[in-house]
Amino acid sequence: MQPADVTARMIACAKAAEALRNGLSSHRHKSEKKISLVRSPPSCVTVSNTMASNTHDPAELGELEREVLSIIWRSGSITAERVREELDRPLKDSTVRTVLRRLEEKGYLAHSVEDRTFIYRPAESRQKVAGRAVKRIVDWFCDGSVEALLVGMVDSKVLDRAELQRLAARIAEAQKQAGKPSREADK
Repeated sequence: MQPADVTARMIACAKAAEALRNGLSSHRHKSEKKISLVRSPPSCVTVSNTMASNTHDPAELGELEREVLSIIWRSGSITAERVREELDRPLKDSTVRTVLRRLEEKGYLAHSVEDRTFIYRPAESRQKVAGRAVKRIVDWFCDGSVEALLVGMVDSKVLDRAELQRLAARIAEAQKQAGKPSREADK
């Protein structure tokens, strides 16, 4: 489909929706032929609903955005109404939908439409978003050194020796599965 065709179809969808909101059964623009909304509504499609790559800084997410993302990561896919029900605070439906739309614009969510209901799903895994957030911390505070980050976590008693050993084992296993030699094997 050519961009002009997509634009024309989107304009027709918008006009049809406006006519329906105004209670009209048909709509005509001065130079257009009559469109019957009852018999053959124009097909409306979502052209794109996610960003190609997410470069948004997770540190800039607000508390409500993080809470909504957590709900969606737990659920896998969910409607705006279910998100509103699962939030710990009473919010208007329009507020929840605005947060969902903004998270989608930032590249964290995607949606599909089932029976005119938006079904939201994560566009990225929790681990990928966390990885981007940690990379930002490493870049900001540790001059890009993951080792400096881990040493700081041990010094601050965030990680203990046993947790570091478990992490080393998981990294070695992941590298083995990916066919990459681990640094331990190089020694």
